[in-house]
Amino acid sequence: MITHPSFTVEPWCLRETELNLEVLAQSESVFALSNGHIGWRGNLDEGEPHGLPGAYLNGVYERHPLPYGEAGYGDPESGQTMINVTDGKVIRLLVDDHPYDLRYGRLLAHERVLDFRSGLLSRTARWTTPGGRTVRITSQRLVSFTQRAVAAVLYEVEPDDGPVTVAVQSELVANEQLPHTEGDPRVAAATESPLTGEEHFAQETRLRLVHCTEHSALRVGAAADHLVEGPEGTRWMAQSEPDVSRLTVTADLEPGQRLRLIKFVAYGWSGQRSLQAVHDQVDAAVAAAVSAGWDGLVAAQRAYLDQFWAAADVEVEGDAQIQQAVRFALFHVLQAAARAQERAIPAKGLTGTGYDGHSFWDTESFVLPVLTLTAPQTVASVLRWRHRTLPAARDRARQLGLAGAAFPWRTIDGAECSAYWPAGTAAFHVNADIAMAAVQYVLVTGDEEFERQEGLDLLVETARLWRSLGHHDAEGVFHIDGVTGPDEYSAVARDNLYTNLMAQQNLLAAADAATRYPDRAEEFGVDDEETAAWRDAASRMAVPYDETLGVHEQSAGFTRLQRWDFDATPPEHYPLLLRYPYFDLYRKQVIKQADVVLAMMECPNAFTDEEKARNFAYYEALTVRDSSLSACCQAALAAETGHLRLAYAYLSEAALMDLEDLEHNTRDGLHIASLAGAWIALVVGLGGMRRQVRDDGEPGRLGFAPRLPEALSRVAFTVTVRGRRLKVDIGPADARYLLQEGEPLEVLHHGEPMSLTVGVPVDRPVPPLPARPEPQQPRGRRPVGLPGGEESGAVPQEPHGRGPAGAP
Repeated sequence: MITHPSFTVEPWCLRETELNLEVLAQSESVFALSNGHIGWRGNLDEGEPHGLPGAYLNGVYERHPLPYGEAGYGDPESGQTMINVTDGKVIRLLVDDHPYDLRYGRLLAHERVLDFRSGLLSRTARWTTPGGRTVRITSQRLVSFTQRAVAAVLYEVEPDDGPVTVAVQSELVANEQLPHTEGDPRVAAATESPLTGEEHFAQETRLRLVHCTEHSALRVGAAADHLVEGPEGTRWMAQSEPDVSRLTVTADLEPGQRLRLIKFVAYGWSGQRSLQAVHDQVDAAVAAAVSAGWDGLVAAQRAYLDQFWAAADVEVEGDAQIQQAVRFALFHVLQAAARAQERAIPAKGLTGTGYDGHSFWDTESFVLPVLTLTAPQTVASVLRWRHRTLPAARDRARQLGLAGAAFPWRTIDGAECSAYWPAGTAAFHVNADIAMAAVQYVLVTGDEEFERQEGLDLLVETARLWRSLGHHDAEGVFHIDGVTGPDEYSAVARDNLYTNLMAQQNLLAAADAATRYPDRAEEFGVDDEETAAWRDAASRMAVPYDETLGVHEQSAGFTRLQRWDFDATPPEHYPLLLRYPYFDLYRKQVIKQADVVLAMMECPNAFTDEEKARNFAYYEALTVRDSSLSACCQAALAAETGHLRLAYAYLSEAALMDLEDLEHNTRDGLHIASLAGAWIALVVGLGGMRRQVRDDGEPGRLGFAPRLPEALSRVAFTVTVRGRRLKVDIGPADARYLLQEGEPLEVLHHGEPMSLTVGVPVDRPVPPLPARPEPQQPRGRRPVGLPGGEESGAVPQEPHGRGPAGAP
């Protein structure tokens, strides 16, 4: 999309200079606004034409039965699908009785701008009616970061060439007609008219609708109030029906006059509270929004984002597209999490219904690491959502015959929703991903109260899972068998390297935490014998390694499998899972997404530099990247092992995943983890930053090993560690470290320690690259733009965790 001539490349905004109906659905995703609680797709104000209408509330879903040809014990019984709730952004316009629909009349000009600094989506248009009159329409839209339940729209219309009569219809509308989609008819049935009306109201300028879902029994309320400014004689009336509450404003406008409408919208939902309580909640929230006023909401939005960008901005010189893309990425990552407040971060955020609105391990492994170092206030609440789902995870573990807690592979409310157990139930690594995200949050923030309460609970229950899932063999080695790692082209394997290493960290972190908080550990029944068992399992963890090849095995015996015949695989056969049976994929050396490579990024101390180089080269030749989660990990290890051109190519792929619609499914919503991956590729990859690790129970030092590819002349980023804000500024030959605030900080530069104090920059040279052969990719799967070889092109990829084609 960004390569379309109507999209400009600018550092602080995304601008569309003309309307293109052929990419309307994609533009609705990239122009989406959210605060982690409310999500509004970037639909046109008038509601139509649209690709996919969308207004979402985090955690609001409908249940539907899961399909099984042959049901088995432990199979989840129902799925969950995020639904389109009451749409409060619709403002329809009629000019001299002609509906403003961009498919009719003449559209003379149209521009939309998403401003990353103000958080506003702005739109301007000039349109000539079929009757020959021309009007100018402008609008601005926001979803508030400071008032969690509030969104607002400013809408203005002016005549351009003569008097007109205009009617503006501001609506709350439920059960909007959705486009037909292929797939499971059970899901379609759950999302078609999912809301049952309980209350509708319209009086003066105020509107309200309250609905309830049939199966999940969630009550959803939406309210709106308006400020109307127009010439003398401007009139309005309000009316309501079960699914529509509408304010209609009419005015006769002469040139130089305008009709201005400010719409304040508030949302609330609950699975427990009464109709009256939800009614009162949304009325109070909309009253607070009116009190703040449009200007107040805009000012608060700008102040919130000013604070965010001061701590999170990444500056890139040498590639204007990457500069725009990384700020676009950070803005949307923030939108996905800012006010989630003990709710999940869905894989698509609140930008579309892709993945049914489910949350995966993406949150803890890709999104939270970025937020922990840039907006840590958002992280604890997401982890508290996981903690709140502990009862369901304990029940799932018991159902599977295990101790502790087994967190779901995909979910909205904490219940497992994956009907395909080899990719779902068997992907136990999600438990360690959650545990280690909690550990990393505490290490970076020093939030001991969280560690003592929710953190300890998560660590203990996940450690118990690993101890019961694994076993010691006759020689005492600890094995974890029958699991699926991050690579979903391998399943139900023995000793997946990533899973084992993450479980090892999880077990040790749990034992350490139990030692630090013995009173809380005692509440859990954790004693010295149990922590000793955790430490013993960790110390004897199996780490698969092929002595002949000199590489770590993705799982035990993986390197002895037959290699996939890449030369005989035509480009149109990717993603492979849509052309080949899983049976064939599972028994071959072919990798959907980074697995060992991710292990090296997440557990860097488990590998020597030479092992990392050999492993990266070996698995690079097997990885086809049929998942959006892969490129950023490959960028990080390509940079660490000295392949900067390759790192830059993977950075581009991660950063432009949605702006260039590389998977051809941006219409369904953005890839939030890949957007977070743009930051990972720059900061962890080119910046060489490695996460803190505990050393004898104390936080370890933060290390950097910065290097730039030839295409970039400068990269600068900021991270915050225990209240210390550090800016790292990288050039071709040296790097500058500046502690902007906080107590003195000691960090590593390419392994050498440095002491930093506030306001005193420290410069260090960048050492030369090690000389290594360029690793090869599977035929036809080189990243787009990699110099010196064929390009893969923008090949469709398959969403992760889908299971067999057609399975939810």
